[in-house]
Amino acid sequence: MKFVSTRDSSNVVNFEKSVLNCMPRDGGLYIPKDFADLRKWLLYTNESTTFQSIAGTLTSACINDEFSPIICETIATKAFPFSPKFRRIDNNLFTLELHHTPTGSHKDFGISYLVNSLETILTMKGENATFLDATVGELGASLARAIRGKKHLKAVLLYPRGFVRGLEESDFVWNGGNVLPIEVDGTEHSCHEIVREIFNDRELVEKYHLTVANTANIGRLMPQMFFYPYAFSRLKNQVNGDIFYAMPCGNYSNLVAGLYSWRLSLPVNGFICPTTDEIKVDLAGNCEIMDSIVELEKRGSADPASPSNLERLEEIFGTSALMLKHFVYPAQVTQDEINEACRKLFTDYNIYADKSTSRAYAASLKRSEVVAEDDASVVLVLRDHPALKSEFIHHTLGEAPELPERIAEALRHTHIDRPCVTCTDEVLLIMADEISF
Repeated sequence: MKFVSTRDSSNVVNFEKSVLNCMPRDGGLYIPKDFADLRKWLLYTNESTTFQSIAGTLTSACINDEFSPIICETIATKAFPFSPKFRRIDNNLFTLELHHTPTGSHKDFGISYLVNSLETILTMKGENATFLDATVGELGASLARAIRGKKHLKAVLLYPRGFVRGLEESDFVWNGGNVLPIEVDGTEHSCHEIVREIFNDRELVEKYHLTVANTANIGRLMPQMFFYPYAFSRLKNQVNGDIFYAMPCGNYSNLVAGLYSWRLSLPVNGFICPTTDEIKVDLAGNCEIMDSIVELEKRGSADPASPSNLERLEEIFGTSALMLKHFVYPAQVTQDEINEACRKLFTDYNIYADKSTSRAYAASLKRSEVVAEDDASVVLVLRDHPALKSEFIHHTLGEAPELPERIAEALRHTHIDRPCVTCTDEVLLIMADEISF
C-alpha cells in the first residue's frame, strides 16, 4: 500500500515515510492510495479469530511491500496484549468496547501500534525519532507506557501546569527513560500553539526527527481499521441483515477508519453519528460536510497538535460521492434525547454511557428508519471507559461507575519537579539539553 497527501496527488510515499514524516510539506494529511480486496479473508474469519491475528493479517495486506508477514505478525502481537470486547445486548443491538486497555482509552490501540511499527522501522534503519505532542493526560500516559524500553524512540510531551499524569520516575529522560515532560504555564491551547510553531520550522522537524502520536499520523489511525473486521468476525454468524455502526464523531478518526475498512471490502451498510459543526443533515436528510465549501488551497495546513480527520473524510466522499448519501447517516439530537439515551442504556442493558456514547446511541434511535428494514443490526461503539467522564452520567442517572484501579494507577498525577515554561524558545532550549540517543 502506498500513501498520498490529501493536498497533492503526486506526493506518494511508503508507510515508513508516512509515519516518520507524518506532516506533508504541502499542508495535507497522508491517506491510503489504494486498498486490497480482502472480502474472501473477512468471510473466513469467525469468533475464534483473535484481534492480534486480524491486526497482523491486515498489516501484512496493507504494507506487505515493506514488511514480511512474520514482521507484520510480530508488530501486531507486541502492540496488542489487549483486545476489544464484543457483546450482544439485544436482538439487533451489539456493543464494541474499546476501553479494555491500560488507560481505559481507545487511544491505547493506535498509540501502541504506531510505537511498535516505528520501533521496527527505526531498528531496521539504525535511526531514531522523537514524538512531540501536547496532552492533558491520556495520550501522554499511553505513549509513555508504549515506549518504555524502546531504544529508538523518545517523546517530548507538553502539558498545561498540573496535568502531568501516568508517568513513572524511570520514564523521565533525566533518569535514563524515554519521556521528556514539560509543563507549560498556560492552557492546553498554549501547548498546542507551541507544537504548531515547532512543526512549522522544517529544520527543527528534521533535526529532532519529529513525528506525532495523534491521528494526524496515519500510523496512529490505521489500526482503528482493525476494529470493524474484528466486530464482523463476531457478527457474521449471528445476523442475517444489514450492519450499521453507531459512533461518536470525536475528530472523525473512527469514522474514517470504518470507511477505510469498507474499502478493504468489509461488509457494512453504514455509519450513524450525531451531527457536529462540520457534519450536518441537508433538507433531504442526507449527510453534508460544511468544510467542503472551502477549497483546500484556501485553508491552513493540517494541524499537527489537535488534528481533525475531516479532510480525510472529504477525500473519501470526493472519490466516491455516493458514499456521502449512502454510508454516513448523521442525526441531530437534543440534550433531552441524549439524556434519555443514557437512561435507556442503563435501565435496559445496565450500561453506563458517557455523553459521547449517549449521543451516538441517541443518533441511532433517531435514524431508526435506516435500520428498520431487513432485520438490520446496530453495533454501538464505546470508545473510552465511562468512569473517565462520569460527571454527565452522575448528573443524568444519580450514580456513576467507579474508576477501575488499573486505570486510576495508569493515570495517576505525576510531579516532575521542574520549572514551567512560557514559550516555544524555552521548550527548544530544554530539548537541546535533554534529547539525545
